[in-house]
Amino acid sequence: MSEKIAIGSDHRGFHLKSVLKPVLEGLGKAVEDKGTASTDSVDYPEFAGKVARAVSERACDRGILICGSGIGMSVAANKFSGVRAALCHDLHTARMSRQHNNANILVLGESVAAELAQQMVTVWLETPFEGGRHQRRLDLISLIEKDNFKDP
Repeated sequence: MSEKIAIGSDHRGFHLKSVLKPVLEGLGKAVEDKGTASTDSVDYPEFAGKVARAVSERACDRGILICGSGIGMSVAANKFSGVRAALCHDLHTARMSRQHNNANILVLGESVAAELAQQMVTVWLETPFEGGRHQRRLDLISLIEKDNFKDP
């Protein structure tokens, strides 16, 4: 069974989302488009919520979000339990978000050039999580989510 990727954007990310969907399909991924469906103005938290909920509830394996800067989408998506949404700007941050943070949602700003965004998506999807000391840190983040973090 192929990996299922939820993708969503606001109006500013709509064009880049349209470029990335065929890239995902070309990589053999099942794509679930959570909207928006045009460049008409919308509120980004609605679409961040749809993608993040799908990842949090494991209806989708991973997600991709795109808005003007990527900041709003990453803030909103990270409110969901188990979501690790990473705003990335280049190949290095896309790779590191997977290796060290096991990011399950890639967030992009619409100003990322289409060619670079395609490369970032490919790197992000193909980079494995390293585990080890990084898992220990993710476990600490999980404690924060559960409001069970104690100062060392």
